[in-house]
Amino acid sequence: MARIGIIGSEGRMGRALAEAIAAAGHELEGGVDKGGDVVRLAKGSDVLVDFSSPDALETNLEAATGALTPLLIGTTGLEERHHWLVDQAAEEIAVLQTGNTSLGVNLLAWLVEQAASRLGEEWDIEIVESHHRMKVDAPSGTALLLGEAAAKARGVALSDSSIRGRDGIPGARPAGAIGFASLRGGTVAGDHAVHFLADDERLVLSHVAENRGIFARGAVRGAAWLIGRDAGRYTMRDVLEIS
Repeated sequence: MARIGIIGSEGRMGRALAEAIAAAGHELEGGVDKGGDVVRLAKGSDVLVDFSSPDALETNLEAATGALTPLLIGTTGLEERHHWLVDQAAEEIAVLQTGNTSLGVNLLAWLVEQAASRLGEEWDIEIVESHHRMKVDAPSGTALLLGEAAAKARGVALSDSSIRGRDGIPGARPAGAIGFASLRGGTVAGDHAVHFLADDERLVLSHVAENRGIFARGAVRGAAWLIGRDAGRYTMRDVLEIS
């Protein structure tokens, strides 16, 4: 049984995490939100799970490293500076950072990488994602996770090959590009589809999230897995034991 602390405990994911922790037989050490004592929570927990906001990440990393407590980061909308901070923290503690904690999504990312590595550039790649109307970032962290998997397989940087927000007359599609489209509305928990399109045929790999419970269950499994790990940066693929 692990003592798990939640950062961002009053949000949708925070409440789902509390239920998942109990269902998995672990102990909820406590939770904090903006202005809460994250240092105290870190000292009392075997592992922390952070689903708060990018603005709070630096403070949360400092609390975790100060207490030498492993940290799972599910917060999306991270920028280059945030990833640098995660890299620094990973020199002292075990950190698992991911755009999606769903076990199914992370297996999907592996399948996308396998497909992209075997299909040539004549196969265009387009990633379509749908989320609820309240989501603030786009593309979603999951869409970027899938895009990174495709880019890795092709040996390119996603930042150099992605196309987002087509409008007007953007011209013909560049060869080798990875396109993104984001839909927002209703209460969609998360739909993602990776389209591989060639002349006369299409391959679509997709995942549908029916509720946030899948992310919470995956996060709890990942958090428990982190306990006792050496300092370093990990992903959900490590939890699933897929390369």
